[in-house]
Amino acid sequence: MPTEAVVYMSLLRNIRNYLERIAHQVNGAYAGGWYDASAVMIRRLVETLIIELYEARGLAANIKNRDGDFLYLRDLIAAVLAEPSWGLSRNAKNALPKLKDIGDQSAHSRRFTAQRQDIDNLMPALRTVVQELVEMADLKKKRVDQ
Repeated sequence: MPTEAVVYMSLLRNIRNYLERIAHQVNGAYAGGWYDASAVMIRRLVETLIIELYEARGLAANIKNRDGDFLYLRDLIAAVLAEPSWGLSRNAKNALPKLKDIGDQSAHSRRFTAQRQDIDNLMPALRTVVQELVEMADLKKKRVDQ
């Protein structure tokens, strides 16, 4: 069982199974020293939680393009940041672009290789973002196996 060094499983336990599996991959990749993989999975977790939030609020159409596909993460983040009524904390607002950037670099930059410290520096931000998005989407109250 991978360590919970990056994502506290208590934040995602007993909600959607695929969110738990993504968190296990974040943690497992980190524990194995595969920091690029961990960063990419952090990015995926953030993206998925934003989509979950919009779906929970019945607003998924607001984050889809003309073809019905979800927007890219930069646009998902912009949409979340532009919605003042949700009360996203200042820390979460500052963290979202940073979490995206490390995942983007790990996935798309030929010369960038994430290091342990890159992930370590993001852990407090990730914890804040995960907890806030889970709570805003009421995922702890709506267990759905998928």
